[in-house]
Amino acid sequence: MEELCGVGAAAPLRGDAEEPKQGSVLFLGGNEVKSSAVVKYSSAPPQAAFARLQEKTDLKLPPANWLRESAKLGPAGTTILGNNKKSKPFSSFGMAYDFIDSVGNDVDVVSDSENIKKLLKIPYSKSHVSMAVHRIGRTLLLDELDIQELFMRSSQTGDWTWLKEFYQRLIDQKWQRKKKSKEHWYQKAILSKFLYYSINGDGAAQPVPSTSKQHQEGPVSGESDEAGRSSWPAPFEMPSSLSEDPGASNQGLKNDFVRNILWTFEDIHMLVGSNMPIFGGGRYPAVSLRLRDNNKPINVLTGIDYWLDNLICNVPELVMCFHVNGIVQKYEMIKTEDIPNLENSNFSTKVIKDIAQNILSFLKSNCTKEGHTYWLFKASGSDIVKLYDLTTLCEETEDKYQNPFTMPVAILLYKVACNMMLKKNQNKKHYGTIRTLLLNCLKLLDNGRHPQIIASANYMLSELFQLDEPKKEDSTDFPINGNSDESYSEEEEEMPDSDENGSYNNSSDPPDDNKAVAIIKSVGELSVPEKYKSVHRIRPSCAFPVCHGTEERCRLVLNYVLEGLKSVDSSVKKEGDLPAADPSTPIPLKYEDESTSGGPECLEKQMALFLDKMGSFQKGKHCSQSGMIPGSWQYKMKLQLILKSSKAYYVLSDAAMILQKYGRALRYIKLALQCHDTYCCLCASMLPEVLVFLCQCLTLCGDIQLMLAQNANNRAAYLEEYNYQTKEDQEILHSLHRESRCQVFAWATDLSTDLECQLSVSCKCYEAAYEILLFSNLKNQNPEQHIQVLKRMGNIRNEIGVFYMNQAAAVQTERLGNKNVSTTEQQLWKKSFSCFEEGIQNFESIDDATNAALLLCNTGRLMRICAQAHCATEGDFKREFSPEEALYYNKAVDYYLKALRSLGKRDVHPAVWDSVNWELSTTYFTMATLQQDYAPLSRKAQEQIEKEVSEAMKKSLKYCDVDTVSARQPLCQYRAATIHHRLASMYHSCLRNQVGDEHLRKQHRVLADLHYSKAVRLFQLLKDAPCEFLRVQLERVAFAEFQMASQNSSAGKLKTLFGALDIMVKAKGAFQLIRKELVAESEQKSKDKSSAENVSPNDSPTGLNKEEVLKLLSIFESRMSFLLLQSIKLLTSTKKKIGGINEEEVVLKTNKQVYSLLLRATANKSMTLLERIEVILNLLEQLAQNNEASNGGIQ
Repeated sequence: MEELCGVGAAAPLRGDAEEPKQGSVLFLGGNEVKSSAVVKYSSAPPQAAFARLQEKTDLKLPPANWLRESAKLGPAGTTILGNNKKSKPFSSFGMAYDFIDSVGNDVDVVSDSENIKKLLKIPYSKSHVSMAVHRIGRTLLLDELDIQELFMRSSQTGDWTWLKEFYQRLIDQKWQRKKKSKEHWYQKAILSKFLYYSINGDGAAQPVPSTSKQHQEGPVSGESDEAGRSSWPAPFEMPSSLSEDPGASNQGLKNDFVRNILWTFEDIHMLVGSNMPIFGGGRYPAVSLRLRDNNKPINVLTGIDYWLDNLICNVPELVMCFHVNGIVQKYEMIKTEDIPNLENSNFSTKVIKDIAQNILSFLKSNCTKEGHTYWLFKASGSDIVKLYDLTTLCEETEDKYQNPFTMPVAILLYKVACNMMLKKNQNKKHYGTIRTLLLNCLKLLDNGRHPQIIASANYMLSELFQLDEPKKEDSTDFPINGNSDESYSEEEEEMPDSDENGSYNNSSDPPDDNKAVAIIKSVGELSVPEKYKSVHRIRPSCAFPVCHGTEERCRLVLNYVLEGLKSVDSSVKKEGDLPAADPSTPIPLKYEDESTSGGPECLEKQMALFLDKMGSFQKGKHCSQSGMIPGSWQYKMKLQLILKSSKAYYVLSDAAMILQKYGRALRYIKLALQCHDTYCCLCASMLPEVLVFLCQCLTLCGDIQLMLAQNANNRAAYLEEYNYQTKEDQEILHSLHRESRCQVFAWATDLSTDLECQLSVSCKCYEAAYEILLFSNLKNQNPEQHIQVLKRMGNIRNEIGVFYMNQAAAVQTERLGNKNVSTTEQQLWKKSFSCFEEGIQNFESIDDATNAALLLCNTGRLMRICAQAHCATEGDFKREFSPEEALYYNKAVDYYLKALRSLGKRDVHPAVWDSVNWELSTTYFTMATLQQDYAPLSRKAQEQIEKEVSEAMKKSLKYCDVDTVSARQPLCQYRAATIHHRLASMYHSCLRNQVGDEHLRKQHRVLADLHYSKAVRLFQLLKDAPCEFLRVQLERVAFAEFQMASQNSSAGKLKTLFGALDIMVKAKGAFQLIRKELVAESEQKSKDKSSAENVSPNDSPTGLNKEEVLKLLSIFESRMSFLLLQSIKLLTSTKKKIGGINEEEVVLKTNKQVYSLLLRATANKSMTLLERIEVILNLLEQLAQNNEASNGGIQ
């Protein structure tokens, strides 16, 4: 034998860690039966050796210590029942409450050892069997259902009458209580005296006075009756303790067993309660003690009893004391494995194993409905075992609480679910099981009687849905199907048994037998191996529901929350209630035009009140309008439910926001904040995580208000979404209004029609969130939240700043004749500037250089708008660049430079860097252009102005990136070309107007030539600026003509002339682009004529300015004509002085021919623009061919 478990060792507390598993495998009668036992709890004292009684000891005489409390016997010592102490009807529930971890998962059966033995003896015994069976998960709870005791009670109280009538109609029509025989009580008494003698120590009988004997023996029968009767609770009445705390609601059901053992018999795991006294010491480490009448041989039933008791308690030996008429004769020691082979008591251990497996399979296959009470019944002397569903039978009566098992079952379902909830984060696959346990628990409960458990169960159901993972795919959270061992259905359809599983034939049974769920036709079938296969017949239907989307998940949560709130509200005393509101009447949602309610100023006051209230929460003020007592279960539960609903509405709002349903999103966040308001009214102190959640709500509310402001076109649709309300939402709001007015956050959640108000509300939401983080000292614990709030504050301040800036620009546009800047404009500038400044501080505080740079850039833009507002609007001929303009443009430059410093380098954010550079370049360019076009000659000298213009243009060029390939590159190239053109024009103008300083004139000539050539190079890169290119080329020709006028030598003049003609030839590319666009336009027009309905005739596919082209073409023709005439004159007069007569003649001839053709073309006024351009291109082509010859001939 392996080492035995210490059954008598000092007991651990119930629910403590198990002792190391020690068991034994017994080989009995040639058949191997695996059995192991682990003591989970023991209240027995250390094992003591038993006293061997002397022969002839008279057990009829009571020992001196009889019926006194004995440490050696434990609880068994206080009653004459000894180890056959009567089982209580709820004993399995007491064990289940203590070992909640085992219920529903690991253990197949929880029961008293007496019930286990009775079941395993069914095929051998004629006595009746009556047991209540309950299913919790995969675990079956078995309890004795003492029909005689029940019906005795029914006769006295009128309870259980429905079962009594059913029993009399179906089973025993002339039922009457059977009294136990005198012999039965005699045997009990001498057994009790024997045990007391065995622990007395001296082995001698110490008779006590006869009065004592009479006193003790007299009430034996009555005492046991009373013990049995008092163990039955009345049909359920709500005890006050239960309504307060579901955790303490064991309804007086205690685990009274001396030891609780986890017994594994073959593949069956059982949690068994046993009161058998175990003795030990000396040669025998553990033995059980039995008393037998020597005249009566041991029968099979007694042998099975002894064998099973020793197996369950892991006791290796049995000590038998034989007596004749109460006189001790002898002792005999028998090993446990030898018990099945005793004379007259032979039985097969393998058959017992088959019986156990068959009974378990039969019960598991048929007791499928969790929460139902099943009755396993075999009448005395009958071979038929029947299983009834008492819950279904009971439902035919008016009150389901006529079944006293209803409440213990509901409590156990609740406790098992609670226990699994504690481990929910470790194993989400149990969510489906937890949900089923709670739903079945709720089916058994009545709201009027147990609102606390209902509220708690609904809250737990809502907790199963993960609201903090709104973005995650729902289907990945939970398995779709559970394992069949862990899954069971709360709604099971009954299916007829197959013949091999022990069906019954209705024709051979009384008609009322159809009330039975299942029948074992003959107890003999239980001995047939695997006669009843473990067909659990349980659909895997308790899998967690797969929610198709966030909204469905949140709606389920809110449904459970609402049921919980109803339970709480119904249990709160009605005196302090608000006037009853009709839940079907919608609570009106406040909606008004903010323009009539004081706008942002009113908002400031509301915001201040809100923050003041938030401050008061820190001081611990709270009030409930419904009269809930702080600290009561209603108070605690309502707080949890309200917070859960707030989170659900937050997730719904976030989901609606993603779908761009901003009206719906605002409605949900309003409900979330109303829930939060109520929570704040009730809660004495705000938890940090609740305050962080409030910040998240306010932040989301700010986001929604901003999106509503940015999508003002859909306002009607958003208003419709906002005003819609479900019945569920109305009922939750009604529950909230029992505690609070829910108006604290009204300022944040109203849907305004005013854009400015919406932006202000959004900003105030972010500010409120920031303030909460600040005064709660939460910003360090929640750095991510803190950064997000500051980012949003910076963003909304930018939005508001841009809003005021655009308003100022609009006012400026409308201010046509009035040259003075209005007060309105100045106010708008100040507001805009203030917002940008605060936004920049927000971004700088979190080291967000990119966004800070963008706001600095916007501030620069504001400065430019201020500069534009200060420009004089009188006639352009009087206009001068004012000092105010210069001041604001320089401020704008400062802000742009700050933005660049904020970024540091382009790599930080290339797009923003390029944008700031472009704006800076534009500002310098605008300043230079205005100074050039509207020179402040009344304040500055021409030279100073030219110097300032030159510097500004060069700075503009510095920040104009023409090399980086990007969408803005053509713009940069055009800007750079324009700057070079303007600088060249300026130096050209200086040269014309300047007298005197020859060095300066030379410098200007060089600079003009340099900038003209750069402008040409850049304009040539652009394919959409032919007019600009042409204008530059014409200016270059004029520049050449100006230079030629100051030249004296014919050779010098001729060289300059040929250079000017070369410039004209290079303008060919511009004319080709113009021709291409005119041809495209012509084709489009002919196309439109063929399909007349298309585009209107005024639409031009190109952006060509024809007036500009005509003007430039006329100038080009006149200058070309002049240059050709001058060249012809010079070539003719210098004919004899030039070398290479052939080249000179060719050039002269070509020039005369081109000049002649040009004169004819200009004389013909009927030519179209396109035809004139074709002529010019043809003439330029001819000039280009002789270009080299002309250059070679002029030496």
